[in-house]
Formats: sequence, structure tokens, C-alpha cells
Amino acid sequence: MLVAVEMGAVLSRYGKAMAEETRCGFRVFTYDMGEYLLYVIGSGAGEIAAAAACQLLIDRYEAELVVNFGVVGGLTAEMARTKTCVVEKVVHYDFDTSAYDGTVPGQYCEYPDVYLPATAELVRRAREIAPELKPVICASADKFVDGKEAKSALHERFGADICEMEAAAVVLTCNRSGVPCLLIKTVSDGLAGGAEEFGVALRHTSELCLAVADKIIREL
Repeated sequence: MLVAVEMGAVLSRYGKAMAEETRCGFRVFTYDMGEYLLYVIGSGAGEIAAAAACQLLIDRYEAELVVNFGVVGGLTAEMARTKTCVVEKVVHYDFDTSAYDGTVPGQYCEYPDVYLPATAELVRRAREIAPELKPVICASADKFVDGKEAKSALHERFGADICEMEAAAVVLTCNRSGVPCLLIKTVSDGLAGGAEEFGVALRHTSELCLAVADKIIREL
């Protein structure tokens, strides 16, 4: 499980870990869940840290599945505060090599378009377990998106429903490593909201999101 800034929800739900260590600058908590071990890594915010933490889970801890839960900004009226969703695909919207390789902004050359797909079978299973989840497109980049104008622009350009700062790293790293990934997100700040609403809602929405993610993991 990869966590950016929502570790408080993890400690609140799971309590003291069976083991805790620091590797490559990341704190890793190990929980014995009976049928499996759950490794939880706190990456901190941002794509670079999330990619490094995700690769560490895969290489050092031999992760069979990477789950990323967390809070996000809503880009449409439907994606209001506390709305929980499952990420179907991600666009890394500030990635751009188009000047020299003929792609379009946001596109990695090994993909046919700008969208990085999460594991389709896990999206399907998540929706069976939690039918209330809406499948969404996530806009991801190293930028906190604040305010209605900036959020609306992302929706209009990419058809994205939510935005955050780690999903592109998680999906790209897992896809390249051949490891399935599942991303469950809850809206902390709606279309007209921003940093202030995020700060107020962080704890509550983190706990809501983890409750859904935990239910899905246990039933997979």
C-alpha cells in the first residue's frame, strides 16, 4: 500500500505495525493480515517520491499488488467532497516530450495516447465489491491544483474527473514492472475548493477512503 500524506488514517485503522523500518528514506510498516502481509510505505507528496516508493515495494518487498488510496481534488460538479471513486486511467498532464518525438503533451511514447491504464480486472472487481465507486480519469502531476478555473481547465482538456500528485507514478511504475495496481480516491476539495478545504477535510476523507480500500483488499 502506497500512501502519500494520509498515513494518519493507516495508523488509526491498523494500529501498531508488526514491524517498522526505514529503507531508502521511506518508512515502511508491516501488518500481518492473516492471509497476507500488508506493507505500507509513506512516500510523501509528488510523482518522483511516489515512483521511488512504488519501485521499492515491488523490488524489496516483492509486492504482488500495489494499492494507492488517498485524497484528491474534484474537477467536476459530480466529484464533490467525500465522493469516492476508482481510477480507471491516469494522465500525467505536465509530462511533455512532444517537441522531439512526435507525441502529444501528456503522452509516453510506449502508449497509444495520453492515458496510462490501471489494472482493468481490479477496477472491475472493486466495483463489484463497492458498487458505489465511480470509475474515473485522474489528472496527475507535481502541482497542487487550487481553484475552479484551473480545475475546469484540466477537465476540459483531458476529460479528467479528479486531480492529485502521485497516481501517474504508481500506474507507470506498476505497468512497467508487470505488477497490478488499484487506486481508490476520495475527494477532499471540490470543484470550487482548494488548499483551505483540503486542509480541513484531509483527515476525515482519508479515513473514508481507506475504509473502502480496506474492504476491497480483504475481498479480492
